[in-house]
Amino acid sequence: MLVIPAIDIRAGNCVMLTQGKIEDETIYSKDPVFIAKLWQAKGAKRLHVVDLDGAFQGAPKNIEILKKIRESVSIPIQFGGGVRSLENIEKLIGLGINYVILGTIAVYNPDLLRKAFSRYNSKIIIALDVRDNIISIGGWKETTTVNACDFVKDLTSMGIKEAIFTDIKKDGTLQGPNIKALREIAKCGKLKIIASGGISNIKDVKEVKKLESIGISGVIIGKALYTDDIKLEEAIKEE
Repeated sequence: MLVIPAIDIRAGNCVMLTQGKIEDETIYSKDPVFIAKLWQAKGAKRLHVVDLDGAFQGAPKNIEILKKIRESVSIPIQFGGGVRSLENIEKLIGLGINYVILGTIAVYNPDLLRKAFSRYNSKIIIALDVRDNIISIGGWKETTTVNACDFVKDLTSMGIKEAIFTDIKKDGTLQGPNIKALREIAKCGKLKIIASGGISNIKDVKEVKKLESIGISGVIIGKALYTDDIKLEEAIKEE
């Protein structure tokens, strides 16, 4: 199981939100590039970078910072936040981003998703941002009518290989992951699922690791790393 530290960028800063709410923002660093280098130095094998400004505004806004991160670390980067066109995807791949995360267009523009997947295949990761089993999009501001399990079935039939499951109610709360929901979503299709939301301590990491056999392939850790509730080196030992 891959342990993936998160770097959420807003207004040029490395921040963490609670349940995706801007009003519940904490700035942990004014230098996301330094944070990226720090996580690599501590043993991370992949970084999860999110452009929150992009997610809220509908197009990536922190590309220059992303470029600097890409130039500063050698490990793979998965990036999301407002990626809603083939041009965006092509630009990101051209920058050396290893995996592009798609959320909104995966729901509202399946034809574009098919084109992107046909062109870039395993470089495409889908964001399953879920509130009460229903997919949310647009930086989590809009709740759709799409059932998460049905969505995973559609993605599986399309050939998609990997997705990130985030329980929005858990994200940034340090209250532990939604293990029940992870079990349920893993049964819905044949995707590799990266767990996200609520990870608060090493025990949580161990609990998620127990789900490896049903398709949980990784875990994203955000706020708990910044509050020092989890040491990245210790979490990586659980991989």
